[in-house]
Amino acid sequence: MSRLAHVTSGPYAPPVPSRSLTVVSADGARLHAEVHGPDGAPAVVLAHGWTCSTAFWAAQVRDLSADHRVITYDQRGHGRSPATPACTTEALADDLEAVLDAALAPGEKALIAGHSMGGMTVMAAAARPRFREHAAAVLLCSTGSSRLVAEARVVPWRAGRARTWLTGRVLGSRAPLGPVTPVAKRILKYATMGAGSAPHMVEACARIVHACPRAARHAWAAVLEALDLDHGVRELHAPTAVLHGASDRLTPPVHARALVAALPNCVGLTDLPGIGHMTPIEAPEPVSARMRELVSTYVKGAAPEPGSTPEQIKEGA
Repeated sequence: MSRLAHVTSGPYAPPVPSRSLTVVSADGARLHAEVHGPDGAPAVVLAHGWTCSTAFWAAQVRDLSADHRVITYDQRGHGRSPATPACTTEALADDLEAVLDAALAPGEKALIAGHSMGGMTVMAAAARPRFREHAAAVLLCSTGSSRLVAEARVVPWRAGRARTWLTGRVLGSRAPLGPVTPVAKRILKYATMGAGSAPHMVEACARIVHACPRAARHAWAAVLEALDLDHGVRELHAPTAVLHGASDRLTPPVHARALVAALPNCVGLTDLPGIGHMTPIEAPEPVSARMRELVSTYVKGAAPEPGSTPEQIKEGA
């Protein structure tokens, strides 16, 4: 990929992983995954959102990997995971199960966190046996389970069919995003970030989003437009925290409130004033702190002995 896929310095430059993995999903799709931090430490698994990559979690990886084992992976068609014909929520669930199976020891518990489409991945996998085997707790960041296009506020019109139609056309556009220019960064900031986001945060987000292949961006946009995972929320029985930005235009606060009302075991809502959709980059400290709290409460004590690694790991991706 010729376009720079992430910033190369500062807090949002992706750290070097302890090891890289090639994870093979149920349909043979190959997924790039990374492990950061010491073996035997409490595990955190991070699933990124639409148009993003493992680089999106750089700030959380830097913070947590000092004393946690942090597993990140590229969703199919994103980052270093090749695109496949299968673009469905079932495929997302298959992929998350495959990552859990490859990166965690049998029965090992972890905090599983998903941002945006990553949160939807968690909802899609909620009833899966391997997900339930490994999920000690869940963090849903800036996500929703249905009516994504109808509720989005990217188009500054009154809610209704006209806004929904135009929002769908904008988000699902096949047009190339082009280079990261000042104009492109202003557009991205308006659509996905809070007004107070610092320039280096906008730059980090723009590099990641603009690196996403437009075919993958278009294909997954169609999945999100038709999304209905309300049933998955009701199946999510692990202790689940919800976090959102109060100024989120892509998944406005109505989605967070709906999740809190529907979850069988919600353990709190974190509202971040002035923050938009890209919460892990816009508010890295509060997001990492919430993860630490959840690990401390639900995961610690469940990690395997040091040196215990699953046989399914394939190194050198």
